[in-house]
Amino acid sequence: MNKQTLILVPGLLCDGAVWEAQIAALADKWDLQVPNHGTADTLGAMAEAILASAPPRFALAGHSMGGRVALEVWARAPQRVTRLALLDTGYEGLAGGEAGERERAGRLRLLEVAQREGMRPMALAWARGMVHPDRLADAALMESIHAMLERSNPLVFAAQINALLNRPDRTALLPTINVPTLVLCGREDSWSTLERHQAMAAQIAGSVLVDVPDCGHMCTMEQPEALSQALRAWLDDLAQR
Repeated sequence: MNKQTLILVPGLLCDGAVWEAQIAALADKWDLQVPNHGTADTLGAMAEAILASAPPRFALAGHSMGGRVALEVWARAPQRVTRLALLDTGYEGLAGGEAGERERAGRLRLLEVAQREGMRPMALAWARGMVHPDRLADAALMESIHAMLERSNPLVFAAQINALLNRPDRTALLPTINVPTLVLCGREDSWSTLERHQAMAAQIAGSVLVDVPDCGHMCTMEQPEALSQALRAWLDDLAQR
């Protein structure tokens, strides 16, 4: 029996390592694909690249920036998406006023560190706020995150920052989602909060909201077993059709 395709969209500076545990857990039933965003500098361009290489129909999961890319895929080709998972992500555009300027300044400061000192020093600073505080002492986890970010480069970082700072507001898109949808986040995610995911799930009819305890933003790596279980539950009935 031919396996159906699940596209796992990574977030900012992430690669297949962010989905490593889920790939191992789901490969028995699914053809798994992890796109590489390269130097695409808009979320729309990332979505177009996914659509260009994807099969006619596929399931779609996105983490962090990857969740925003998944929404762009839905905006362009909803008829091709069989179901959708949005993990530790968001849907609103850049905030106006001080909040937006604070986000812009923070992202550009990290880019300056990457350009001036290299990706490893930037990764050391960036990753501290991305995991549950209790996981900062987990040397293996932190090294896996640092190494993943270090595999990228400032050119890619600049392109992806541009994509995020110029992201479209997709609030009006959420009520159009009419496929089985999982909305999930780490309960202690300080970057993409549980409250944001509750609001997102409320606007997607029939969606399932899961919050993972003892988990920050990097949910797929921090709590891999819980993530794989949630994704398998989201996928299982489709795989049996």
